[in-house]
Amino acid sequence: MARTIKLPRAGGSLYEYEPGRSSSFDVPNGPLKSRIAFSAAHVVCDPFADADPLAQSQIDFNATMEYRRYLWSLGLSVAEAMDTAQRGMGLDWERSKELIKHSIAEARSAGGHLASGAGTDHLAPGAGVTPEAVEAAYEEQCAFIEGAGGRIILMASRALAACAKSAEDYERVYGSILRQVSQPVILHWLGDMFDPQLAGYWGQQNPDAAMEVALRIIRANADKVDGIKISLLDADKEIKMRRLLPEGVNMYTGDDFNYPELIRGDEQGFSHALLGIFDAIAPAAAAALHALDAGDMERYHAILDQTLPLSRHIFQKPTFAYKTGIVFMAYLNGHQPHFRMIGGAEGARSVVHLADLFVLADKAGLLINPDLAVERMRRVLALSGV
Repeated sequence: MARTIKLPRAGGSLYEYEPGRSSSFDVPNGPLKSRIAFSAAHVVCDPFADADPLAQSQIDFNATMEYRRYLWSLGLSVAEAMDTAQRGMGLDWERSKELIKHSIAEARSAGGHLASGAGTDHLAPGAGVTPEAVEAAYEEQCAFIEGAGGRIILMASRALAACAKSAEDYERVYGSILRQVSQPVILHWLGDMFDPQLAGYWGQQNPDAAMEVALRIIRANADKVDGIKISLLDADKEIKMRRLLPEGVNMYTGDDFNYPELIRGDEQGFSHALLGIFDAIAPAAAAALHALDAGDMERYHAILDQTLPLSRHIFQKPTFAYKTGIVFMAYLNGHQPHFRMIGGAEGARSVVHLADLFVLADKAGLLINPDLAVERMRRVLALSGV
């Protein structure tokens, strides 16, 4: 099959593009040593489920677990039922529970490292919701995950953002939950560019003031906090907070725009990783982190820096639509047989955006089989009349 493909530009014109050779990343066997690296993993929907795709999309658990096994085979850890899995944007708590149970069992079988998101998404924000109700919702989800033998990532709460009257409300709710958990958790500070309903989180509109609230919570409960993931897409803010964390509390970068420099770190420390983009660039991420383990900084940056244009494209505004690009990468690379998403989210990005993604993935060496990727890109273009 000819590899040259006609791709669209904004405005409707077409241009010819020929992808390069198939990707080849040397990923050594064995665990990563110098950094903890979580990939927040997407879910594969069941396109044949006879259900309303906007409200009752079903998960293809075989394909979804197969992808997690792939991530573990590269030495990456998996962050389950997070926003990359469309949590709160197509994936509700009832289906999240089923997903978490499957993944915990799969992790035990595969020897993979897993942590799962606990939030309050079964509690809809509303006039009658109180911080006490939010606390009870957190308790329910944390108890489920720990009861299943899992580790917790304590996700930000839309309901708390809506009902909290002050920073003290956050301190009371988080303090109560952290005193109850049996193992240290990873906190998750998700910026409003990822979820507009989380604006003003920690009871402060100013990010520096919000950071101080989060730090007070961590310092008061340091024995119950493994670390914090911040997704503010601001490297300076992350570095500032990283330097203020108590000893033994990790920073996990969620910055999909600046991750190479943040993971490498500086003379005062470094960030571990909990990133949605690692789902899309998994082999490159693993190879780069193994190079970092070996002290080969030149190779580390040569691999990871070339993925930044792709990541910044996938996470461009509206940032919360990034899941579409993550799943599209999995489709192009043959990890799933279709480009369908729960909630119909495959339609959240334009065909021009997807065509540009195809080119950037190729330039980053992330098309595993260019012939297959071209064939699948053609199918998507045909649906748009190209």
